[in-house]
Amino acid sequence: MNSKKLLCCLTGLCLGLFSLLAQARSEDCRKSLRPETAFVEIPSIDLGAQPPAPLVVKGKLSLPLRFDRRKRCFVVGTALPAVVILHGSAGVDSRGDFYARGLNAAGVATLEIDMWEARGVTGPQNRPRAPILTFADAFAALGYLSAHPNVAPGRIGVLGFSWGGVVSLAAAETLYATNFGKGLHFAAHVANYPVCYGANAVIPGLPPPAEFGSQLLHLTGAPVLIQIGSEDDYDNGAGHCRTLADGLNGSNNNVVQVTEYPGAYHAWDRLMIPVTAQDPFGNEGSYFRSGVIPTVRIAPDVDQAYASRRRVVEFFRRKL
Repeated sequence: MNSKKLLCCLTGLCLGLFSLLAQARSEDCRKSLRPETAFVEIPSIDLGAQPPAPLVVKGKLSLPLRFDRRKRCFVVGTALPAVVILHGSAGVDSRGDFYARGLNAAGVATLEIDMWEARGVTGPQNRPRAPILTFADAFAALGYLSAHPNVAPGRIGVLGFSWGGVVSLAAAETLYATNFGKGLHFAAHVANYPVCYGANAVIPGLPPPAEFGSQLLHLTGAPVLIQIGSEDDYDNGAGHCRTLADGLNGSNNNVVQVTEYPGAYHAWDRLMIPVTAQDPFGNEGSYFRSGVIPTVRIAPDVDQAYASRRRVVEFFRRKL
């Protein structure tokens, strides 16, 4: 081969190599810090079916980016802390994205799952009878994140609102973490307005706490933050949450803390128009004594919502 042909071959080889490198770089690089978003499917189980049946739960995964000095562009972070987000009884609403934006900006990945879409839930009439029937979904999301190449498996927390708050709180109980976690447990928990009076309560007509999903006695040791408004129409204030925390902390290394938001109603961080709802579990479960379904006020408080988000982000930054 003469020198001219050799030069042409080398030139072609270099151009091909540069093209491959440029393509790889362009695939890895992002032009802005906007989180990488994907819509994922996670195998779970429908415990409300007879017999229990396989279920596919869908979720929105958001991965924060970081600046890569070598590539001089933004790339998806690695070994990221992450938080599973669990919606309330009305389904996915503004709260999930509201907290996800704050967490993503702080370098924390988020995965919000839709427990209702998976079951075809359209309202209270066909909602699962109790949160324990959705515990498997939360732990399935934990398993999904634990196996994700960009997530640190030991740094995954959970944030839940109302129904999701009940699930987040229950996930800190060793009984449920053992039964549903397949060897995994969450590293930190935030439960916003999780109906604290129901914890360990024996309610007429309902299964005992361990079976109903409301047992909270022996915690996994992960830190827990409970947030509650002083005007909450389920617990009628923060007293039940404080009593629960005091009862747990003595035998569980003081891992539970409670933050009260003065003047805040249920779902103060739902930045949408105020609504009312009838729920038998409102007013400290008075329905199970009187037969009258209470009314629950759901009203936003913008200042309290942003204060709550700051506190939640800081909690997960410190604990994950």
